[in-house]
Amino acid sequence: MRSQGVSYLLWLLCFVGLCGIHRFYAGKYITGILWLLTGGFFLIGQIIDLFLIPGQIERANVREEISRIRSHRRAAQYA
Repeated sequence: MRSQGVSYLLWLLCFVGLCGIHRFYAGKYITGILWLLTGGFFLIGQIIDLFLIPGQIERANVREEISRIRSHRRAAQYA
């Protein structure tokens, strides 16, 4: 389960030149690469992400939970 606090800490890495790491953590790999290569999408995206991080983490956790449930159902089906 992912944490918003960890995501915000990763967001702060932008100040040392590692913009977008929080997006990788949330499972948004393509935009993570874009943020990494463009300096947080020219810092505009980085600032917007301050407000988007809670939703990104919630969606990532929901996707992870759905995946876990599906794998348990498949395992139970063959047991």
